[in-house]
Amino acid sequence: MINSKKSSSKSKKKTIRRKKNTKKIFIPAGSVIIMCATVVAICTALLVFSTFVEPDESAVKEKTPSQASAKPAKDKNSAENSGSFSKENHQNKELKKSEIKAEKKAENVQKEVKTEQKNLQTTQKSYSSDEENKKIEPPLKSSSEKSVEKTKVPSDIPEIPVAKNNARLAIIFDDGGQSVSQLEKCISLPFPVTVAVLPKLQYSKKCAQMVRSSGNELILHQPMQALNLNVNPGEGAIKPEMSLSEISSLLQENIKEIGPVKGLNNHEGSLISEDEARIGEVLKTASDLGIYFLDSRTTSQSRVPQAAMSMGYSYYQRNIFLDNTKNRSDIIAEILKGLAIANKNGAAIMIGHVWSADVLPKVLSDMYPILVQKGYKFVAVSNSGALITP
Repeated sequence: MINSKKSSSKSKKKTIRRKKNTKKIFIPAGSVIIMCATVVAICTALLVFSTFVEPDESAVKEKTPSQASAKPAKDKNSAENSGSFSKENHQNKELKKSEIKAEKKAENVQKEVKTEQKNLQTTQKSYSSDEENKKIEPPLKSSSEKSVEKTKVPSDIPEIPVAKNNARLAIIFDDGGQSVSQLEKCISLPFPVTVAVLPKLQYSKKCAQMVRSSGNELILHQPMQALNLNVNPGEGAIKPEMSLSEISSLLQENIKEIGPVKGLNNHEGSLISEDEARIGEVLKTASDLGIYFLDSRTTSQSRVPQAAMSMGYSYYQRNIFLDNTKNRSDIIAEILKGLAIANKNGAAIMIGHVWSADVLPKVLSDMYPILVQKGYKFVAVSNSGALITP
């Protein structure tokens, strides 16, 4: 007993000694709570971030099938590392939804493409049909002028007066049918012109088609006998010995050759123009065919006004010959005379000739910008408003 007491007392002493040697560390309770709360907050934030952050939908749509299949595996490893199996399921569902949306979108795009192709085919057919119709009968050039930028006026062109009375200028090129290359220069001007084509020449039909295709106005340039019997007016001419019925038949024959036409005027023809009965038959036939007659005024004694008055027919008449000489300054002077007539009467009809193609078109082209700027309008004869009605 004594020994046991001694041993217990010794152990107590040892215990007491250990307690004395051990230093206690005290951590304030508030610090422990803050540290625990911080750890919990960090873990919660990581869990929320990994659970709710979704993959970029646009990136999923753009991936190829092989990339799409590789993505879940990568996400699975990431999910296993983070211990979140629900995240993998969520991403797989979102991926499938994205793929379904992409497939539907692709189907819709294919349908839209097919619809557009059908519409394009329909439009092309309609355009082709319109082009064929244009080849058959092209519309006349519009009398409304394109906007013209200010250009330097050649020094030989004098001051142009400002247009008055809605001044309109109708330019006619006579003697078409003799040359294709010369005609090309005349119908290539940047404004509407009227071209009178002679019948029964080598290029009559070709030139008539060129005029129509260009959108310009075509008329028959009908040959007629001049007072000077030594002057040969050409094939298909009206002669003084012809009866009225023969004149009518000849006109219809010539029109049929180069037609359809908007009207006709006389080539030469001073003798026939002074014959009221015969020129009256020309007016009558033109009216019956629904086309106009323009008196070229190759004689000051023309009986067209008297015939029109007695028979009740309307007609046009020439005001100016532009190229009695193929001289540039003379042509400019004649154009200025035409401007004065247009400003007074509202319109002027000026006749030039296809055989002046090396001079006249260039003069007109040089003057065109300034004339438009001054307010003049270029029109076909049928749009000139210069019809004379008894």
